[in-house]
Amino acid sequence: MSIAENIGQVEVNIDTACEKSGRERSSVKLIAVSKTKPLSMLEEAYTYGCRDFGENKVQELTEKYEQLPKDIRWHMIGHLQRNKVKYLIGKVFLIHSVDSLRLAEEISKESVKKQVTTDILVEVNVAKEDTKFGLYTEQAADLVEQISKLPGIAVKGLMTIAPYVDDPEENRIYFKSLKQLSVDIMRKNIDNVCMDILSMGMTGDYQVAVEEGASYVRVGTGIFGERQYSV
Repeated sequence: MSIAENIGQVEVNIDTACEKSGRERSSVKLIAVSKTKPLSMLEEAYTYGCRDFGENKVQELTEKYEQLPKDIRWHMIGHLQRNKVKYLIGKVFLIHSVDSLRLAEEISKESVKKQVTTDILVEVNVAKEDTKFGLYTEQAADLVEQISKLPGIAVKGLMTIAPYVDDPEENRIYFKSLKQLSVDIMRKNIDNVCMDILSMGMTGDYQVAVEEGASYVRVGTGIFGERQYSV
């Protein structure tokens, strides 16, 4: 299938999941995960309506930012090192992967320098997988509260990367848990914090994630096909 057909199919699947769970279709946005993909593939996805693209590496995001239309919303979805933050600020629409106060402080410092406010999500390792970054669920509210006091940075919600499973139903419990955590944090009424965004669900399980409240789903293989790694 072509990229256009793949996007069409993903959109249909999101529609179906929204109908099933009684959600407005407009409450879910598709992020085309374009890491390792050539510009030509991103341009094709752009032609067919994609405006949100997700990248894992700062250098790749900034290079593509320079070469592609400026109405694209760039999402940093990979682990972010503090020494790379300065290259992102002012170019990235949303950083999904904030998992420590030190990283948040660096984002705050660079944002103040550039006189911008950077929107972020706090990454939660709901499944407590050793191989994944992110805070455990019970640590998240404290970090959100600490970040809320920093200038130039705004907490917009939460992100998780669920385990890779053959049956997406196995991840429903983790998506439910992230949604509940967002409700619990919202009830604290912390200044400079909102929980409008839940970034959860990937190619294998995004329909279940939508049913459980995802507002951003991150789909790479489902749009572009299998990942290509440069040698």
